[in-house]
Amino acid sequence: MHSVIDTPQAAAPVTAPIRLRAVTLDHPWHWLAAGWLDMCFEPRISYFYGAVFTGIGLVLWLGLDAWGMAWLVLPLALGFTLIGPAAAVGLYEVSRRLERGEDIRLHHALTAHRRNGGQIALVGLFLLVALMAWVRLAMLEFMLFFGSSPPSLDHLLSTVLSGEGVPLLLVGAVSGGALGLAVFAMTAIAIPLLIDRPECDAMTALLTSLEAVRRNLRPMLLWAGLIGFFTLVGIGLFFVGLVVMLPLLGHASWHAYGDLVERRP
Repeated sequence: MHSVIDTPQAAAPVTAPIRLRAVTLDHPWHWLAAGWLDMCFEPRISYFYGAVFTGIGLVLWLGLDAWGMAWLVLPLALGFTLIGPAAAVGLYEVSRRLERGEDIRLHHALTAHRRNGGQIALVGLFLLVALMAWVRLAMLEFMLFFGSSPPSLDHLLSTVLSGEGVPLLLVGAVSGGALGLAVFAMTAIAIPLLIDRPECDAMTALLTSLEAVRRNLRPMLLWAGLIGFFTLVGIGLFFVGLVVMLPLLGHASWHAYGDLVERRP
């Protein structure tokens, strides 16, 4: 049974108190299963979103390769998990409408941000700054270990996985992991909360997400690990796997929010 926990409120009040619920280590698997069902109920919109962002990833890959900066593909691809919550706004709306038995059209997903546009944009800006910091950190680490001649795309994985690349992997895992977990904690349920409660503000959403992760640390660490794993699988399949992985994780994140936050009647 869920236990109910009151979360501290930010300065800007919301109409109704936001109350958090405790979850177990089993819940992340249920979120994935529920996300898969949402994809089965609404495959066209789900796969459309996955295809769009997969296309963006492929174009970015080809562009960086043409500019001689293909070594940035790996950190950028991993950094995409940071802005995933903002990219999945339409998927959250699809899951919300499925949950309520409401009509679903593509324009509902594309205009989902209008439910709380200004506050969602603020969280999106926070995520964009985090991505820029992530990329800058990766560039500094590559320059630290490889100087002004980072490996080309053809030799990127072999170099990084070789003995020469072990120090880079260790430093990157520690620094990138710390940044990634901090951003995840503050945004895991922030945007779903803003969609579900249009009267909520960005600061309240970020603090609520942080509190939800703090109080459910083990399940949420598992959830963060699953997000990273499924993203890596999608990238490892030459980005094509993201057509499935991205909408799956987007829909599942809505159900994570539904279990972590007590819903209004």
